[in-house]
Amino acid sequence: MKYFLLTLTCCGLTFIAKSQNTSVEKSTSGIQIGVLGIWFYNEAKLSDKISLRSELGLDAGIFGIMHSYEVGYILIPDITVEPRYYYNLNKRVTKSKSIAGNSGNFVSLKTSYYPDWFVITKNDNLTPYNHIAIIPTWGIKRNVGNHFTYETGIGFGYRYYFAKSVGFMENQLNRTLNLHLRIGYRF
Repeated sequence: MKYFLLTLTCCGLTFIAKSQNTSVEKSTSGIQIGVLGIWFYNEAKLSDKISLRSELGLDAGIFGIMHSYEVGYILIPDITVEPRYYYNLNKRVTKSKSIAGNSGNFVSLKTSYYPDWFVITKNDNLTPYNHIAIIPTWGIKRNVGNHFTYETGIGFGYRYYFAKSVGFMENQLNRTLNLHLRIGYRF
């Protein structure tokens, strides 16, 4: 009977030691680079499956000016707050896949503010002006090893330009696409 209880206790401890907590991390931060920019980020835990991601970075874009046939590249500052719901953490754990560093699929509401502080471009005629974007997004985030990550996402939303502040007759509301592919380093 002693051996039976000892065996049962050892097996129970083994299962407890191998179990993984099905929750986003308390806090994770790092740097990411993509085709269209560079960002520093932090994700803070709000609940077991929801995190609040904040980013500070430079968003890039390609622009074209019709009358001069000029095409250029532009970098503008970007401040983002994005609540993320990681919906497949339990499924990943049951398949013995890692959820470290918030590896999983997510849906989010990406809210970005682009201040008119500065613009990095070769065209001196571009005037920056404030705008905000609100884009529901679906994406995946995965870790490679302990520190490297990759992330991709797609979303469709709206961008509101405060164009009156730079002399236009009225502000503008446009539909916009969020398509991102990023690689990064987690601290």
